[in-house]
Amino acid sequence: MQKYKELIFASHNNGKISEIRDMLAPLGIKVLSGNDLELPDVEETGKTFEENAYIKALAAAKEKNMPCIADDSGLCVDAMGGRPGVYSARYAPNRDFNKGIEKLLNELAETKSSNRAAHFSCVIVLAYPSGKYKAFEGRVDGNISTHKSGDAGFGYDPIFVPTGFNRSFAEFDSVEKNKISHRGRALQKLISYLTDNDGL
Repeated sequence: MQKYKELIFASHNNGKISEIRDMLAPLGIKVLSGNDLELPDVEETGKTFEENAYIKALAAAKEKNMPCIADDSGLCVDAMGGRPGVYSARYAPNRDFNKGIEKLLNELAETKSSNRAAHFSCVIVLAYPSGKYKAFEGRVDGNISTHKSGDAGFGYDPIFVPTGFNRSFAEFDSVEKNKISHRGRALQKLISYLTDNDGL
């Protein structure tokens, strides 16, 4: 565990950075974000969440010569054939998620389907400058609501209601959300790995 006093998190998304820092802080791990290190944006050319996460993690690990984690995540809506999936951020016009939510709700309505099932998926990759890596996947199932609710969270959280609850992710506090979210579940797997291993 002493090996992981610092990790890069290759992201410029302040919401994700905050979640990662909150969950790794109890382990005494300092998280250096893409903003802290002024990392350039890396083109996500992968066709899966794991491929995109690996591309981002490896680029930062090589540039800074230290272990790096990166994630790729997205919302997969059953009635839309799993879309927007890996294109979730790019699906939102100019990455404006208020517009993205409106676009998604309109597209879902146009399907005329009563099926509002969806899931969030997240893959976190821990990569080393050598190119070796380990992937950790998390998923949470739920439904798409007909309207936005809540002002916490980010992205598509205001319209995603996880199974077993009657409120959106944007109505959860961070501690509660981290216990069941896709990113939280992937992070728990990463934490278990970091605790039990000295590296790849």
